[in-house]
Amino acid sequence: MKPAVFFERDGVLNLCETGSGRQVAPLRFEQFRIHPDAPVGLADLKRAGFLLIVTTNQPAVSQGTLTRRELDMMHAMLRRKLPVDDILVCPYDDPTHPCCKPQPGMFLEAAFKWSLDLDRSFIVSDKWMDAKAAQIAGCTSVLLDSPWIGDDHHDFVVANLPAAVTKILDLQLNLHGHAFAASA
Repeated sequence: MKPAVFFERDGVLNLCETGSGRQVAPLRFEQFRIHPDAPVGLADLKRAGFLLIVTTNQPAVSQGTLTRRELDMMHAMLRRKLPVDDILVCPYDDPTHPCCKPQPGMFLEAAFKWSLDLDRSFIVSDKWMDAKAAQIAGCTSVLLDSPWIGDDHHDFVVANLPAAVTKILDLQLNLHGHAFAASA
């Protein structure tokens, strides 16, 4: 079984605007910009043997404000510019839906699909919902400090994406004495 690093898309892998005290995810391809720290950080994790999986709630799809075509173009850009292995999307505007974070459905689906060891996997996000899903799924959460991390369970809070990558690589070495093998 393999370890993975799951990434929240909005605010971690791509830049987001803020408005009314919350993140505003891009609704058009022209608004979609890859975070400048993402390519190097993800490449480092890939070299360390992790599968890299994007998990994203996109309720604007079911609300009708984000077309599937625009979303697919955004994700095609992610795949071109970042070494991600998979992108899982929850299009529903229902926090009780099994795939909608804070529910762990996307993580469990990926674990089944990719034969993942969730106990050796990490979730990188800037939102409390991902930390909650990590806790339920048995992953370690590494949150980027933001106004959206909340007061619920957090395993680690770091300043930014490069710090998250460093934390994961350090934990990987300290917990196991060596890097995980990709085919472990």
